[in-house]
Amino acid sequence: MASSIFNAPCTVPAVNGKNYFGLKPAVNNDLRFDVGKTTSIIGFPRRVFTVRASDKKDGPLKKLGLNDAECEAAVVAGNVPEAPPVPPRPAPPAGTPVVPSLPLNRRPRRNRKSPAMRASFQETSISPANFVYPLFIHEGEEDTPIGAMPGCYRLGWRHGLVEEVAKARDVGVNSIVLFPKVPDALKSSTGDEAYNDNGLVPRAIRLLKDKYPDLVIYTDVALDPYSSDGHDGIVREDGVIMNDETVYQLCKQAVSQARAGADVVSPSDMMDGRIGAIRKALDAEGFQHVSIMSYTAKYASSFYGPFREALDSNPRFGDKKTYQMNPANYREALVEAHEDESEGADILLVVKPGLPYLDIIRLLRDKSPLPIAAYQVSGEYSMIKAGGVLKMIDEERVMMESLICLRRAGADIILTYFALQAARCLCGEKR
Repeated sequence: MASSIFNAPCTVPAVNGKNYFGLKPAVNNDLRFDVGKTTSIIGFPRRVFTVRASDKKDGPLKKLGLNDAECEAAVVAGNVPEAPPVPPRPAPPAGTPVVPSLPLNRRPRRNRKSPAMRASFQETSISPANFVYPLFIHEGEEDTPIGAMPGCYRLGWRHGLVEEVAKARDVGVNSIVLFPKVPDALKSSTGDEAYNDNGLVPRAIRLLKDKYPDLVIYTDVALDPYSSDGHDGIVREDGVIMNDETVYQLCKQAVSQARAGADVVSPSDMMDGRIGAIRKALDAEGFQHVSIMSYTAKYASSFYGPFREALDSNPRFGDKKTYQMNPANYREALVEAHEDESEGADILLVVKPGLPYLDIIRLLRDKSPLPIAAYQVSGEYSMIKAGGVLKMIDEERVMMESLICLRRAGADIILTYFALQAARCLCGEKR
């Protein structure tokens, strides 16, 4: 089971008054000592006993009442307590060839021969604290299933959202990021609803902070959910996405979210210069404590389709290739990262999507001292879900493997729609 190889900060049953994580230590009644005949050793009685680790039918071990000196004297005199014999070597199957051992000084398999050994030398760990849970919200009271993302919903902001956050917190996931489904009537070419202090996202933030003051809330800073054109920026009549004018709107959006109580604002728009402008705007309004997670290397990917269905935010025309990165480019990620670092980003969300871009995560992990985030996007999530439904893969194992790979590549935190399911797996729950 996947949960056996990952560490998780979850409550487990107490053993001898202590909580343990991972392998549970043996308790006293896991051993049985068979008491045999009484003999005389250097003037005092001695009982010969045999240790049987697997026989527990007689209950807790009874001590023999001997002190250390008496036990040592018995051994010196040759009355050594019996222990189970060395087990025989397992027999190979019939027909196995008899060959000399290979002259190997190093056999890496020795460190992988048991679950305990593998756990001891595991280089990468993952816990619910590494997850940021993306949640879709809408104005309705009911939770609406998202067809392309099985298990995900547009949550009613007053009820379903609060309930989903409570479930996540129960298994150690205390960070979320909000994405709104905005009514079409509120969308415009300039996305002004994005900085409405009484808009859907600010209201949801205030509600959650009132209920869970220690919840870490990330927000998305971009115009596409609020744009009648479906783009991340303001669109000129010739189809060009206007950079500086869009940044002006984004600054107002970030300040509005910070005012509502957001802990981390996350510009996902990929406009040039927006990190420095947002940092300046936040500081000017007294929000020096609010962090910025920059979508540093957001690629013009085909993996975003289910997300756009969830928010009904597909571009009305064209694509996003003039501001999102070319999937063929590697070095360009360094340019973007350098700019965002110098402008004041606190966290680099270095890759969106995640798993197909592990090389970019590792590149920026090695080059930047900042915390690194990765986004396992909707297309990645939906493919694993579909494969599981069709019984082509083991959904739980593939889910956990994909997440540990993102961590291994260098991600400190992972935005993933699997956050709740994976945390439950790590905590040993089956839902």
